Amino acid sequence: MSESWTLNSTEIFPPKDFQAAAAACGIKPSGLDVALLYSTRPCWGAAVFTTNAVKAAPVEVSQRHLVEGGGALQAMIINSGNANACTGEPGMAAARAMAEATARALNVPVQRILVCSTGVIGVLLPADRITARLDDLKLGLSSEGLGAAARAILTTDTTPKVCSAEASINGRPVRIAGMTKGAGMIHPQMATTLGFVLTDAAIGPALLQRSLEQACRLSYNRISVDGDTSTNDTLAIMANGGSGIPDIEPDSPAQELFVEGLTRVCQSLAQQVVRDGEGASKFVTIRVTGASSEENAARIARSIANSPLVKTALAGEDANWGRIICAAGYAGVPFDSRRVSIYLGDLAVCREGGAVDFEESRASEILRQRDIELTVHLNFGSSDATFWTCDLTTEYIHINADYRT
Repeated sequence: MSESWTLNSTEIFPPKDFQAAAAACGIKPSGLDVALLYSTRPCWGAAVFTTNAVKAAPVEVSQRHLVEGGGALQAMIINSGNANACTGEPGMAAARAMAEATARALNVPVQRILVCSTGVIGVLLPADRITARLDDLKLGLSSEGLGAAARAILTTDTTPKVCSAEASINGRPVRIAGMTKGAGMIHPQMATTLGFVLTDAAIGPALLQRSLEQACRLSYNRISVDGDTSTNDTLAIMANGGSGIPDIEPDSPAQELFVEGLTRVCQSLAQQVVRDGEGASKFVTIRVTGASSEENAARIARSIANSPLVKTALAGEDANWGRIICAAGYAGVPFDSRRVSIYLGDLAVCREGGAVDFEESRASEILRQRDIELTVHLNFGSSDATFWTCDLTTEYIHINADYRT
C-alpha cells in the first residue's frame, strides 16, 4: 500500500466513471452559472452543511434527500448567482424543481440528487431557466467537463479552485478530485462555502460520512476570511467504487490512507479559498502550540483569525502583537498569559507575555510577504492546531458594499 498521495492543486482530473457539464442559464448577468456533476454508476454520498440557523432551501432539500435515500447519491446540480435563501415556500419549490428535473434527465431517483445554490440571499431563484437546460446539460456530460463546472460555481471568486490526488490502495490506483468556491462570507464551523469532492474509492455511506467529517475538521473548519457563516454552506462527496478496490473497512490501513488523501484535498481547496479572500493581500498561517487540548488550540487560533484588529494590522504590515494576545485572551480558553510567546515568522515579538526588543525593519520585511506565519506558543500543554486566514483590506469593503449592484 502506498504511503503517500500525489497532489495537484492546479488541475482537476476526473476519477473513473464521473462526468460533468456546465451551462450559462441566465442566473448571473453573464458567463457559466450552472454545473452538473454525475456518476455513471450508483454511488454513496455524504455531506456536511451550514450550522447557521437560517438554512437555504437547497440545504434543506439536500439534507432530506440524503436521509430518504439512505446515503445513495448519483448527481449534484449547482447554480451560482442566486442563493435561493430566505425565499419561503417558493424557494423550496424551486429547489425541488431543480432536483426533480435533474432526476428525470438522468433517469435516477430524485433522492439521489443533491441541490446547491450560491449567490445573493433573499431573491427567488428562477428555477425554470435551469430546468429548461437540463437536457442540454445531460448531453454535455463528459469526463473533461470538471474544469467548466469549477468555473460555473464561482461568484466573487477571481479564479477556479480545484485539486486532484492519486494513490494506490490495495494495489489499485484511487483518485480523489475536488472543486470549491468562496471568497467572502467565509467562516468555519462545518464546511464553509461550497465544496464538491468525487472519488472512485469504494466506501460505504456511514464510513464516508465519518471520513468527510474528519477531513472537514482539519480543513474547511480551519479557515476564515471575514467571520460570516453562510446560509448555504455545503461540503459534499460522492464515492462510486469505479477504481475496483474492495470496500474500505472501518479503522483499516486503507481507511487511514483514504482519510489522509481526502484531508489533503480538502485542505488544498480550503486554503485556495483563503488565498482568494475578497480583497485579501496576505495569506496567513496561524499556529497555536502548547495548548491544553487540540480543541482549545483551534479556538484560540480561530479567535485570532477572526479579529478585525489583527487582520487590519496585518493589512497595514504593523507588528502589533498586543492585538494577537488580546484575541487569544477572549477565546474562552484557559491559559497563563505570562507563559505566552508570539512569533512573526522566525522573529520573536513577545516572550512570557511581555514585549521583547525586536527590529521593526525585520518585522516589516516579514509582514510585506504574501505568505505570513504567525505562531503563538502558550506553553500550557502539549496540543496544537493550525488555522488559515487572510488580512482585511479596504477592497473587501468595496466588494461587499456593492455586492448586489
